[in-house]
Amino acid sequence: MLTLGIDSGSTTTKAVLFDGEKIVKTMLVPTSATPKQSINYLYDQLHNEDVVYTVATGYGRELLERADKKVTEITCHAQGAAFLDPNVRAIVDIGGQDSKAILLDNNLNVIDFLMNDKCAAGTGRFIEVMMRILDEDLQHIDEFVVGKTPANITSMCTVFAETEIVSLLADGVDKGDIALGIINSICRRTSFFARKLNLYGSIFFSGGLANFEIFRKTLEKHVGLPVVTSPMSQYAGAIGAAVIGWRKAQKTR
Repeated sequence: MLTLGIDSGSTTTKAVLFDGEKIVKTMLVPTSATPKQSINYLYDQLHNEDVVYTVATGYGRELLERADKKVTEITCHAQGAAFLDPNVRAIVDIGGQDSKAILLDNNLNVIDFLMNDKCAAGTGRFIEVMMRILDEDLQHIDEFVVGKTPANITSMCTVFAETEIVSLLADGVDKGDIALGIINSICRRTSFFARKLNLYGSIFFSGGLANFEIFRKTLEKHVGLPVVTSPMSQYAGAIGAAVIGWRKAQKTR
């Protein structure tokens, strides 16, 4: 028996198969301009006769009509993070176009959360746009900023930050220093936002940017608490959806 969790995010759509104890398979595709196509593609690729329950989450969750249940991304990210690290009591997720801070109780239930989806600054899309200006690959960011000194990026609006970065390049500022300055700016903004909650213990960092050690370290410095992550952090929402699906399936059976 398996359950399928699919997280339709603004940038990528993720899916996992879960057998009640472990993740059996994962898939990720760009959401692109056709989120309905992306979420249904993953369903078609992973759904089989062993799948007894499917849960969809994320922005595009309503687009998967064949899902047995649709659940908010807050709940799914919380359950996914708790599955990856049962000691977690706080979660910070930096998504493609929003960021989330979630607080859990000792039973791993959501007790409070904040969501910033009004501005692209401080999100994955922000760093993608800025790295495009620098003509550098985000996937190599950890190596790119080694030994660099963060440039001071004062603008927190994507449009103004772009102008500021172009000016820094014109002044001959090192690209690595600018990139590290952008990371510092994102993590500083995220920490201001997240600390509006009463964070304690270690923080689980999820989302695509959690794949990069420089983001984890910089966020940890700004938030003032240990920040942990997992190689599966980007799949936290889909994992949570699959875990919730497993519980629903068990009750049904």
